[in-house]
Formats: sequence, structure tokens, C-alpha cells
Amino acid sequence: MTVAVETGLWQLDPSASAVALRHRTMWGLVNVKGVFGAVAGRGEVAADGTATGTLTLDVASLDTKNAKRDTHLRSADLFDADNHPEITFVARHVERGGDGDTVEVSGQLTVRGISRPLSFPARVTAADAGALTLDAEFTVDRAEFGMGWNQLGMIRGLTTVTTTLRFTRAS
Repeated sequence: MTVAVETGLWQLDPSASAVALRHRTMWGLVNVKGVFGAVAGRGEVAADGTATGTLTLDVASLDTKNAKRDTHLRSADLFDADNHPEITFVARHVERGGDGDTVEVSGQLTVRGISRPLSFPARVTAADAGALTLDAEFTVDRAEFGMGWNQLGMIRGLTTVTTTLRFTRAS
């Protein structure tokens, strides 16, 4: 589905976008899933077809369907939402892959005030002159962002992040 994406400014449509995470816990026995209810973003496509942009997640909007767990995730043990209310990803370079259906995304992920480089492929699942949808899945190591809390060794491994991001042309 090779579709040329229009140059200019694009705005994230939060109602058609989702950012979710999952992590195995309880010594790998339980798969905890959560969704960020508040996401915002924007991007710009340059004349050469490359793009840049920003995605912002409201930490307090993370919902795992367990209020006690959500309160703990927002605490200083993990996301520290009082001091770091947002997670941001700044896409410094987005370039279409050779097959036309993928893009290579490179940028900076900031969690708890700690920034780390992050690169991953994303798939273009829909595109026309007025809208573009990207799907991606990648992993992050929470310890790299100061989230080392691990009572009794219950939490191991990487966290998987899954996104569906729908952008519309900005007016």
C-alpha cells in the first residue's frame, strides 16, 4: 500500500489512537495489561518524505482495570506521576521503509525525567490525503528509566508497548 503522505502538519486523533502496555509479573505467571486514556501528539512531514513528531502520554490516565495496582504504578516506586506526570516520545527521524508499508522511527523516550534513545519499525495500516494510521510494537526496559521496584523478584523482563496512532491533517 505505497501511498504518498502529504507534507505539512499532522495532529494525533486521540479518539482513534491507543497506547497500551503489557508486562509479565508474579514471576512470569500474570500478564498485566494497561491502556493510557489520555494521549496527545503532532507531527510534520517534510518535502523529502521524512517526518518528525511528538507523542505525550498522561501517566495518571494509565488504566490496568485494578485501582490498587494503578495507584501503585503512579507512585514514586514506579512512574512517579506526581513529579513526572507525562511520558513523551520525540520522533527525531521517521523514514519510509523499502516496502512502502513500514516506516523506521528513531527518537527519544522520556519516562520519569530520564531520556533514552528508542528506534522501532511501525506499519502504515491506512493512509490517504487526510489521515494516516501507524501501528507499532516494541519493548522497553523499565530499569533504564529508574523503575527498579521489584518486590520479591516478582517483576522481570521487558515491558511491551503497543500503539495505534491515527493522525489527521492539521488545518
